[in-house]
Amino acid sequence: MHTPSRTLTTVVHTAFFLLLTSSVARFLLRHPGEPRTPWIIALSITLALLYCLGPTTAKATPTPTPTGDPARPTPRHLAWLTLVVTTWVVLVLLAPSFAWCAVPLFYTALRTLPPRAAVILVALLTAFVVAAQLRLATAFDPNLLLAPPAVAALATAVFVHMERQSRAQRTLIDDLLRTRRELAATERREGTLAERQRLSMEIHDTLAQNLSSQRMLLQAAERTWDADPATARAHVRTATGIAARGLAEARRLVHDLAPSELADGVPLAEALRGLDAGPQVTVRFHLEGAPVPLPDRTQSALLRIAQGALANVREHSGARTAALTLSFLGDQVVLDIADDGSGFATPGTGSAAPAPDRPDRGHGLPAMRARVRQLGGTLTVESTPSEGTVLSAALPLTLDTPSALEPPR
Repeated sequence: MHTPSRTLTTVVHTAFFLLLTSSVARFLLRHPGEPRTPWIIALSITLALLYCLGPTTAKATPTPTPTGDPARPTPRHLAWLTLVVTTWVVLVLLAPSFAWCAVPLFYTALRTLPPRAAVILVALLTAFVVAAQLRLATAFDPNLLLAPPAVAALATAVFVHMERQSRAQRTLIDDLLRTRRELAATERREGTLAERQRLSMEIHDTLAQNLSSQRMLLQAAERTWDADPATARAHVRTATGIAARGLAEARRLVHDLAPSELADGVPLAEALRGLDAGPQVTVRFHLEGAPVPLPDRTQSALLRIAQGALANVREHSGARTAALTLSFLGDQVVLDIADDGSGFATPGTGSAAPAPDRPDRGHGLPAMRARVRQLGGTLTVESTPSEGTVLSAALPLTLDTPSALEPPR
């Protein structure tokens, strides 16, 4: 069985040597000059030395049981216990007063053997103690018959109870450690997935949109290069400007993933005012309410949503004008993007929305919804064919707890 607390072990060992010493002294005082005295002294020293070897034999690796019960003792430890018990039995036969050493031996047996074998050995030792005591008694004494079993039962019950508590505590600690490791692994996986999602949204709203705009402008320049060189050159210049902004965004992504438009403390309103949707779309910006300081994540999310929405306006709507409205409404900030384009059918209009015409399309709105959801806000889209589209993102101005999707800092 597993060793209980070190304090209890020390107390039991001390009690054993005290009882052994007192038994030797009692025998010498009561039986001076006995012929068996040398044997008693020799066996007492032998028992003490054997008992001291116990910690050495206990260092041997026990054999674990298949069911996970307390480990079985090694043959080396069993041999040691056999020698100790045998020496003690011979001492009790020569001098019954050594029977008092049985109590520490109970503990030794319980500590060494599996529970069932230990209880059997304790019962045999108790019966031997009772027989030795009754052999010396001149008259029947109930205490000699009942006291040893009572002491043995008490010692066994206390030890078994402590062992069960110790095993339960070890099991609980193992469960807690395992749960802690699993929780840490889960948090790492969730953090990795959240970071991947955030990077995906950042790349889509910056590099992918810029590359798409450049491609459209360069294709337009190629189509008009011979017929209208001035317009073609204007398209190339615009594409060059977009490429420069894309390069700045790429560098910013490498450093801290913050929008370059918000660098150096540029207010969100100014960053939104500087957005465009290409030469074919006129973009107007409106500010409503008194601006208040916004967290960096909120500013970044609103700017990315505006960029993604304007990219959709430029590529899909055929609109001539688009309006950005940033409203501070006390407990929330709302960004509205409205255009006068062709619109599309939403589920609320009774017909299904058209399927994307390209396999690489369709990431914009899910990315916007994910951004808003991370910050505890809402995103609504209202559109009707031939009547344009209005996209509205509302974010709370106070957020007591971080979103579960927020990557760990």
